[in-house]
Amino acid sequence: MKKIILMMMALWSVTAVHASELSEAYKKEYTFLQAQKSELQSRLIKEDAQQKQDIGVGGEKLEALQAKLIQVSDELKVAQENLETVGKKAAEVSENSDTTSVVTMQAMAALKEYGLAMDESNKTTNLDKLTTAFAKSKALYEKLSSVRSEKGKFYLPNGKPVTADIVKVGNVAAFGVSAEASGALAPAGEGQYKLWNAKEAADDAKALLSGEHPEDLNIFVYENLDKEVEFVKEKTFGDTLDAGGTIGYIILALGLLGLALIVIRAMLLSQNSSNVEDLTQTVVQALDKSGVEGAQAAIKDHKGSTARVLKATLRNITRDREHIEDIVMENILNESTAIDKFGSFVMVIAAVAPLLGLLGTVTGMITTFDTITEFGTGDPKLLSGGISEALVTTEFGLVVAIPLMLLGNLMSGWAQKIKDSMEQSALQVINVFEKNRAKR
Repeated sequence: MKKIILMMMALWSVTAVHASELSEAYKKEYTFLQAQKSELQSRLIKEDAQQKQDIGVGGEKLEALQAKLIQVSDELKVAQENLETVGKKAAEVSENSDTTSVVTMQAMAALKEYGLAMDESNKTTNLDKLTTAFAKSKALYEKLSSVRSEKGKFYLPNGKPVTADIVKVGNVAAFGVSAEASGALAPAGEGQYKLWNAKEAADDAKALLSGEHPEDLNIFVYENLDKEVEFVKEKTFGDTLDAGGTIGYIILALGLLGLALIVIRAMLLSQNSSNVEDLTQTVVQALDKSGVEGAQAAIKDHKGSTARVLKATLRNITRDREHIEDIVMENILNESTAIDKFGSFVMVIAAVAPLLGLLGTVTGMITTFDTITEFGTGDPKLLSGGISEALVTTEFGLVVAIPLMLLGNLMSGWAQKIKDSMEQSALQVINVFEKNRAKR
């Protein structure tokens, strides 16, 4: 216990000594820290003042930079607008340059067709080339708009080439004068000429060559000499008929047959209708004077449908009226065969003709499609055969059917009128007989 107390006392004494030392050290340290605090506060004040000063200077610089930024932005905007303007002008200049190049190339190509060559190298500018092209075009225009003569050649209708004086009227017509033939010239293809109409234009060609200017010219106007102009042959009825093919010939034959039957039918009807009224008056007068026997004797030598009906009426006129009328109608029906002769056949032809035309249309289109399958559609001339057959047969069918239909109906009406007249004549004779018998 004592040891513990001693040890505690010793520790306390030591602690007392250290506490005194620690207190002194603390005081020194506190003094040092106070000095440091004062110095730091002083430095903080200075730094704060310096910072405020720097912020003020920075604000001024910022405002100056902002003002400069606005100025630079305005200058940039102006520069962009100027750049866009320059770009548009550059594009216009480029477009104008391209246009000038295109026009120059077109002018060079056009002049080349007339044998006028131009410098195509890059040694001359497009403007110089264009100026030259305009100058040459003006000279060419003056040349082509005048009447001029030059040595050349043209082909005769038999294909023989002849040397001649070529009188050119502008660039749209030409005349040729040679020892063998003279006249207007037409394009023969590949820049060559051929004689067009020697008889009509020979005097005009010679007059132009001698410097005269006739008021009227037999002239052939052409567009260019590259493509040959073919002589157009006037189409005849035979050509049209050939275009219709076999069916066209059949329709034409039926049409001629129908027309012939119409003529024959008209002649027959004319014979049967010409003496109806006269014959009736003869019978009526004979009945009034000489009775039935006299009437029979009066028409004994007459022939024709009306005479036969009246003879049958007189032979049976003493029978009752109903029986006589039946006999009259029977005789009229017998005569109808002759009166209506060929009438039905004509109407059949009129009905069949357009059907044949339709058949020709079908066969023509089949021919056309076969041609297209084999040769394509490149050459229209190959297709014209089938199309012509299709159209011509339709035309022929209608041309045959329409007149035959009209004439056939007209003939039928005429025939019906004749039959009505015969019936009326027979009834008139019966009435006259009954009237005379009643008087007796």
